[in-house]
Amino acid sequence: MYVQVARCVIITVKPSHEVNGLNAQSPKYLQLKEEIVSWIAGGRYLPGDKLPSENELAERFALSRQTVRQSIGELVQEGWLSREQGKGTFVARPSAERRPSGGNRTVGLLTTHISDYIFPSIVRGVEAALKERGYRLLLSSTDNRKDRERESLETMLTQGVCGLIVEPTKSAEGNPNFEAFMALEYHGIPMLMINEQYPDLDWPCVKLDDAAGGRLATDHLLSAGHRRIAGFFKTDDLQGVQRMKGFVQAHRERHLAVPPELLVRYATEEKDSRPHEALRELLAQPEPPTAIVCYNDQLAVGLLDVVRKAGLRVPEDLSIVGYDDSFLATATEIKLTTVAHPKAEMGETAAMLLLDLLETGRPEARRGKVYEPKLIVRESTAARRRE
Repeated sequence: MYVQVARCVIITVKPSHEVNGLNAQSPKYLQLKEEIVSWIAGGRYLPGDKLPSENELAERFALSRQTVRQSIGELVQEGWLSREQGKGTFVARPSAERRPSGGNRTVGLLTTHISDYIFPSIVRGVEAALKERGYRLLLSSTDNRKDRERESLETMLTQGVCGLIVEPTKSAEGNPNFEAFMALEYHGIPMLMINEQYPDLDWPCVKLDDAAGGRLATDHLLSAGHRRIAGFFKTDDLQGVQRMKGFVQAHRERHLAVPPELLVRYATEEKDSRPHEALRELLAQPEPPTAIVCYNDQLAVGLLDVVRKAGLRVPEDLSIVGYDDSFLATATEIKLTTVAHPKAEMGETAAMLLLDLLETGRPEARRGKVYEPKLIVRESTAARRRE
């Protein structure tokens, strides 16, 4: 089912009720069509591969030969499959019909989230650039789950996008959907990644230099005299890994070691519990940290409550640095010092580079873009108070 939620933005929702591997809420011939296309989109069958015979498909899914024949016939007409007399049915080779010159002007955008934090700004940037050049946007979210990433990739291929922008899901935990990504490439769909990239996919990427950002945030505090600085980083994505790396590098450049207890790592599922518990424990120690660096502004705002409940003041007792310069950075009474994220500009750049790949194939577009971080100093940081 596809739900129109804005002028040219669509969120894909995959039905969950299935029987014999097929969605039982649609006509049987459509059920089989969706299943076969998901095989192709997921890389189970590649261009040139032979499909099971009509008899085998009918038996496997308890369908009539007529229903199977109708499904196969429509997929042949739509360019997914090809028939060879006396040999069988095969996955079709990539067709130029998916290119803009063939009339298709739909670009897919796959993000970990859509409606919260900095993601709406990124989406608006992509949408604005596409609209200016006459394209429409097909939008899908993984909710930061690998299984939903695969479903969304399959949907993008079945919807016939001519290009795809992807924010990888939990990029530090590998790429179990490698075959699905390669299936899109086999079908001639150019792709670009934002925020980070999977190391095993050689695609252009538009991102912020997160290691430099983490170093910049930490060096700001070190320059202010802080020596016990706690770092809180979500490390199931490479953005967090890189920000943590910058945190450690800033200490090493000053010949300082980071006490292990001051480096707090957590996963997405722990973001509302582990950092808060760890900070409460650190603030109760005889030598508590005098400053903290947070994975993002969202976490920094959440940790402000822990600081208040501990009877401490920001920045008099504890300095805090966020990351991303989101709307949350100025939404509380304490305005956050933070590292700026290009957000809308990143979305626009990603869309323009992808369209360059589509329309001209310019080699420069394959290099992507890496933004240099900028620190925005506000009220949440101050020089270390001398006892």
